[in-house]
Amino acid sequence: MARRGAAAAILALLAGLPLAAVAQPAPQPDAPVRFGILPLGGAFESRSDWDPLLAELSRAIDRPVSVLSVNSYEALEQAIRRDEVDMAFLSGKMALDAVTQRRMKVVAQVVRHDGLPGYRALMLARKAPPFNSMKSLLAEPERWRLARGERQSVSGFIVPQLQLFLPNHIAMETRFLSEIVGTHQTTALAVANNEADVATNNTADFERFKLRFPAEAQRLQVLWESELIPHAQIVVRREYSPELRSRVQAFLVGYGRAKGSKGDAERVVLKSLHDLAGFVAADNSSLQPAAKLAYQLAKQNAMSAQWVNDAARQARLSRIESGYAEQTAVLRDLSP
Repeated sequence: MARRGAAAAILALLAGLPLAAVAQPAPQPDAPVRFGILPLGGAFESRSDWDPLLAELSRAIDRPVSVLSVNSYEALEQAIRRDEVDMAFLSGKMALDAVTQRRMKVVAQVVRHDGLPGYRALMLARKAPPFNSMKSLLAEPERWRLARGERQSVSGFIVPQLQLFLPNHIAMETRFLSEIVGTHQTTALAVANNEADVATNNTADFERFKLRFPAEAQRLQVLWESELIPHAQIVVRREYSPELRSRVQAFLVGYGRAKGSKGDAERVVLKSLHDLAGFVAADNSSLQPAAKLAYQLAKQNAMSAQWVNDAARQARLSRIESGYAEQTAVLRDLSP
């Protein structure tokens, strides 16, 4: 079968949809809660931004909290698979996998200062020609150098592939002259510094980028925006007691809401965390939009790939449909 990259993406998105992990023993009461951080910039930068909030969380739940900050989605995903993470800040696709495959539960969802229920994926290019128009990008992608996010990144890969490139019969993995894979900061810098011609990004990260790299941001323009993407979630291992998960949720929902100096200090911390306004209580059902995106991308890949015969295509589509049904059933399970 041709376009092996597309087929691999289908398997990566929809493999193991039922709960695949064996239940783990309950954590020891005095063991640290290991918090995994989705990489937004560098690993050190992400860790230092989260440290003040996690120190207060430790006091609120009366347990030590340790931090795992990594440089890639893949590294964090591998740590979750090795059961080295008890709680994590994850975007839709990674949170979806953690809930459906790694026995974790959503307890909260982030809220940004703009009050919108989500953010948008972007395509960035330099303002200066020749590689600076959507028309030329779609007409001759093989002339452009791409900087994109990892496959697990919703705004860095999944949504641009689903909403922009596949509808125009372009596979991100195979049609561009070259590619750089990294964080949103890395991709934006690559285009600004002429190491790439176009980059995936998102509205939240690009706002942050403008503040940290104003000179580089001035060289960039937005070629395309996606539909709204739901914000990231906080997930916690199911093996923790409902009481502890409730305490975590209550702490997060209340963080930054108080009046006076304490609330002011917490709001400063939230602003450094991707310009957040706070958290709202959430459960696994908040991942339904992420599940739908993964399903739509897998289906589009299957429809556009080349197959030995129609029966093979239909078999793949049937597996995608049944997998999606199983996945949504898992997300409807709101048991403690």
